[in-house]
Amino acid sequence: MTATVTTDSSTEKSDRVTSRGTGGARRRLPRIPDRIRQGGLPYLLLLPAVLLELLVHVIPMIIGIVMSFRELTQFYINNWGGAPWRGFDNYKIAVDVNAPIGEALLHSFFVTCVFTFFAVGLAWLFGVAAAIMLQENFRGRGFLRAIFLVPYALPVYAAVITWAFMFQRDNGLVNHVLHDQLGLTDQPSFWLIGDNSIYALIVVSVWKGWPFAFLIVMAGLQNIPRELYEASAIDGAGIWQQIRKITLPALRPVNQVLVLVLFLWTFNDFNTPYVLFGKAAPESADLISIHIYQSSFVTWNFGTGSAMSVLLLLFLLVVTAAYLLITSRGRKGADA
Repeated sequence: MTATVTTDSSTEKSDRVTSRGTGGARRRLPRIPDRIRQGGLPYLLLLPAVLLELLVHVIPMIIGIVMSFRELTQFYINNWGGAPWRGFDNYKIAVDVNAPIGEALLHSFFVTCVFTFFAVGLAWLFGVAAAIMLQENFRGRGFLRAIFLVPYALPVYAAVITWAFMFQRDNGLVNHVLHDQLGLTDQPSFWLIGDNSIYALIVVSVWKGWPFAFLIVMAGLQNIPRELYEASAIDGAGIWQQIRKITLPALRPVNQVLVLVLFLWTFNDFNTPYVLFGKAAPESADLISIHIYQSSFVTWNFGTGSAMSVLLLLFLLVVTAAYLLITSRGRKGADA
C-alpha cells in the first residue's frame, strides 16, 4: 500500500515538472481539430471574397476569352457555345489597320491615350496642389477639405448627368458663363457633339477624379516630418524649394501607385462617356471602352468585340508591368 502511494506521488511530480512552461503556466498541446480550426479560419474568411472574385471577374474573363475565338453574332445568341470556331481571325480583323474595323479601333486607341494623358495629368496636378495647400493651418481648412471631396462622394451617374445638362448648347450653364456673361465665344458652342466633345469629357473626368488624388496625397503628406520643413526654412529655403526638394521626393512612392491607379481607371472608364454621350460617342471622344461596347452590343458582333477586349487587357497588363519595372528600378537607384 505504501509503495503504491509513493509511485503515484512520483508520477504526479513528474507530470507537474513536464507540464510547466515559462512562468510556471501549465501548457497543453492543442488537439488536431483545434489546429485545423485555427489554421483554416483565415481561408474560411477569405472564401466569400474569392467566390465573388471568381463570379464577377475571373469566370466572365475566361468566357470572354473563349468568345473571342468564335464567330459569335446575333444568330448564335441563344446557343453561343455552338458558334463556329474562328481561331485568331477576330484578332486579325481587329488589328488590321488597313480595314475599316481595325482603322476605327486604332483611332479610338489614340483618342483614349490622349484623353488619359490629360485627364490623369490634370487630376494628379490638382490633387497634389490642393493637398499641399491644405497642409497649413488656417481658418476654414476643414470646410475646404469637405468641399473638395464632394465630387468623389457623389454617385457617378448623378454627377455626369448634371454635367450633361450644364453642357447643353442653348440653356446650359457653361455656355451661359462663357458666351453670355464673359463673351469669350462668338456663339454658344456644342459641347456634346463635334470636336469640342473631347474637352467636355476631359473636364468631367478631371472633376470626378482629382478628389481621389487629393485624398491619397493628403494622407501621404502626414508621414513627412514637420521638422524637415522647419529646418529648411531656417536654412533659407522657400516654398517652391521645399516642395521640390522635400515634398515631391517624399511622395514618390505614393505618386507611383496613385498614377498607376488613375491610369487604369481612366483608360477603362466606361460610365462617364456612356452617360455623357449615350451609346454613340462623337468621333473626337470615341474612347476604346465605348468603341468595344458598340462593336459588341450595337453591331452584334460579340466575337470581334471580345477580341478587342482581350487586346485591351493585354495592353494594360504590358503597360502596368513596364511601369512597375521602371518605377522599381528608379526607386532602387534612388535608395542606392
